[in-house]
Amino acid sequence: QVQPVESGGGVVQAGGSLRLSCVVSGRTSYATSWFRQAPGKEREFVAGITWAGGSTRYADSVKGRFTISRDNAKNTVYLQMSRLTLEDTAVYYCAAGAPGGRVTSYDHDYRYWGQGTQVTVSS
Repeated sequence: QVQPVESGGGVVQAGGSLRLSCVVSGRTSYATSWFRQAPGKEREFVAGITWAGGSTRYADSVKGRFTISRDNAKNTVYLQMSRLTLEDTAVYYCAAGAPGGRVTSYDHDYRYWGQGTQVTVSS
């Protein structure tokens, strides 16, 4: 059973940084992505990385501010978030299991989801 588990959320001031972690248990040779959902909005793709880490993809809204990486020895994917803005406030979800080991921006492509971690950016 593949189970992503997120951690690292919290409250941070605008302009600050935060690092999220996602430990993926079970079969781990999947691309892994981060999505987020703000109140009243649809869930949106944030960033993704292939299992070997050779390919990453970012939403335009976070390019240059967020960095996704992974440590396969620890079965962990990280999302380093910098220069956070109020618009980054959301529940952040880790997802794995898209077919073909690729990163896609469509949440319906992912079979396995974590429970989410709240990120709140304050002014």
